[in-house]
Amino acid sequence: MPRDNMATLIQRIARQARLTFCRGGGGGGAPEAGFPENLQQLQQLLSQLRAEDLNISPRRTALPSPPARPPHLPPVTYMHICETPDFSLGVFLLKSGTSIPLHDHPGMHGVLKVLYGTLRISCLDPLPPGAPGEPSAPGEGPPPPPSAPPRFEPPLRPGQRAVVRRALLRSRAEYTEASAPCLLSPQRDNLHQIDAVDGPAAFLDILAPPYDPDDGRDCHYYRLLEPAAPACAGAPGPGPAPAPGPAAPPPVPREVWLLETPQAADFWCEGEPYPGPRVTP
Repeated sequence: MPRDNMATLIQRIARQARLTFCRGGGGGGAPEAGFPENLQQLQQLLSQLRAEDLNISPRRTALPSPPARPPHLPPVTYMHICETPDFSLGVFLLKSGTSIPLHDHPGMHGVLKVLYGTLRISCLDPLPPGAPGEPSAPGEGPPPPPSAPPRFEPPLRPGQRAVVRRALLRSRAEYTEASAPCLLSPQRDNLHQIDAVDGPAAFLDILAPPYDPDDGRDCHYYRLLEPAAPACAGAPGPGPAPAPGPAAPPPVPREVWLLETPQAADFWCEGEPYPGPRVTP
């Protein structure tokens, strides 16, 4: 059952989001003065939120080797809670083994709080042309200069090489309901991919301001490109080749390359009713 103060909590979250992301009367621009303090208060409220506070029950975990998802069912659904010109508030629900592909949030802040399940969130920053690559560790000197696109596997089609863009894969971490909220801003962690790990998952999502293609805030999807493995130097010696060991995970943060793509055919999101208390921002 929801806690007695549940309605007050989600209402307080909405009102604190309105206070945090108010942009000077709704006319656009950056959030008003006091933004860091207001954001910290919003994070504190979100850290208290649980699925039961929104009358949401964790979806049934998929059985081992589940049958394929029927093609007419969406991999992700969304519960709309409220929206103003300054922010939107809602819940995304991911089925087991599904993802929200790598995408951006142009000029937007975002706050994500897991309600149940485990999410793996990869956060990236686009790098402007001429910017240095991945940061050096302390004592290693300045970062390396910008690099040209390497060879990719699979190879790019004609014309794609000219439009790939560099980015910094800043972090890749798993979040649960016990984790602090995950933040993004126009300058940091603005691109991310969200994967449901070992079962279904759900998270509360605040975007400020909301997506609006007419105001330059459309959602763009990207594919992370993997450089082709370098050819082995020298010929192999006599005898059977040793069995390869497990590959070490690539370091993070690191420079990566992105290619803008259309929305994937196997990803779409449909709405479902929000069962929680009414919210008036």
